[in-house]
Amino acid sequence: MSWVSILAIYFILWWVVLFAMLPFGVRTQDDEDDVTLGTVASAPHGPHMLRAVLRTTIVASVIFAAFYVATVYYGFSFDDIPRIGPSAR
Repeated sequence: MSWVSILAIYFILWWVVLFAMLPFGVRTQDDEDDVTLGTVASAPHGPHMLRAVLRTTIVASVIFAAFYVATVYYGFSFDDIPRIGPSAR
């Protein structure tokens, strides 16, 4: 694997994990009993983006490390996935 492909795979994985991790740990304004005038009660109380970025980076790094070990050291590839559907021959 080249460095460009490694960075591209990690970049895409990081963004997917970010959107999967954003809802975790979010407290609404209604939960905190601090509803700002002009906003809905279900709006987030605070963005807490630094925590979300740190959680995302840690989870994405663990997933990418497992992917890297499986592909580089164990030699798994898409050819190793058994065909589930009918072949196109």
